[in-house]
Amino acid sequence: MNLSDLYHMDIYSDAGQYLGDVQDVVVDLEHGEVARLLMSQWKNSRGDVKSVLKQKSILYKNIKNVGDVVMVSAAAQSKDIASREEVSDLSR
Repeated sequence: MNLSDLYHMDIYSDAGQYLGDVQDVVVDLEHGEVARLLMSQWKNSRGDVKSVLKQKSILYKNIKNVGDVVMVSAAAQSKDIASREEVSDLSR
């Protein structure tokens, strides 16, 4: 699967709740892997990056499956997925 294939995919929890669709992707260049899927475009964040990371993103490690849709673990979704430490690192 190409990274571009993720864009505009619907995101659902494994409990069947629609969460949004993939608008942007955060790539960890040091490790060469996808770090987060964003349900809002970076360019629309208007300086409110921390809010986008906390409320409109999914950690890629919490994704259970990518096929016709992106399936996210409901247990991980119900917690605060974006830890404060990770958000502060990404927003610098």
